[in-house]
Amino acid sequence: MKKYIALFVLLSLFTVLLVACGGSGGGSGSASHDVHMNQSNFAQPSITISKGDSINLIDDATVPHIIENGKWDNGIAKNVEESGAPTVNSLQFNGNDSHSIGPFTTSGTFHFYCTIHENMNLTVTVQ
Repeated sequence: MKKYIALFVLLSLFTVLLVACGGSGGGSGSASHDVHMNQSNFAQPSITISKGDSINLIDDATVPHIIENGKWDNGIAKNVEESGAPTVNSLQFNGNDSHSIGPFTTSGTFHFYCTIHENMNLTVTVQ
């Protein structure tokens, strides 16, 4: 009987520690969302995230990318700073690396593009 009581106490303690350390998925309410890039495009051209979240751009290819605020529009690169968007100015990727953008603190739709690869656009919607 003492074994069962000891086991119950240990399991209860483990559960309390797990919850206290964030094992239940709790936390500050912010998260990071991965967006992969291949040779010449975003693998996912749009993403919806929550206010306070960040995105993590991951270059899966061995080619460089330079990311900025704005977008390609009919073959013309348009560098545009949108109110509430984190400022991204020549964020350099040299292949097989990653960088974070954010947190996004304002709701809205924001655009980012690669200055090297025509029509490589990413739309981030923040709710």
